[in-house]
Amino acid sequence: QVQLVESGGGLVQAGVRLSCAVSGRTISEYNIGWFRHAPGKEREFVNWINWNVDSTYYADSVKGRFTISRDNAKNTVYLQMSSLKPEDTGVYYCAAVKGFHISARAYDYWGQGTQVTVSS
Repeated sequence: QVQLVESGGGLVQAGVRLSCAVSGRTISEYNIGWFRHAPGKEREFVNWINWNVDSTYYADSVKGRFTISRDNAKNTVYLQMSSLKPEDTGVYYCAAVKGFHISARAYDYWGQGTQVTVSS
């Protein structure tokens, strides 16, 4: 069982950092992905990070603007978002998965989500 709690969203303009606090007895078996869900759209993969080695993957839509990182000592994954666009608005979720996947259906555990609204 893995629990995830997102924080750090809100009304933003230039940039924001989201946090995903991860807990559970088996967290080292899982990797973390970020997804977002905008009204009227399907849930979209944002990026992914390996919990144990330096490996990340980004969706083309955020590559060069968003950075995913982790602090294993704090059991926390971060999503640094910069050069924000209105289309980045949505509810951002972190989720846990074994291996590497960009499909939301592959993820076993999800946080409750945090709203990010980009003001123009």
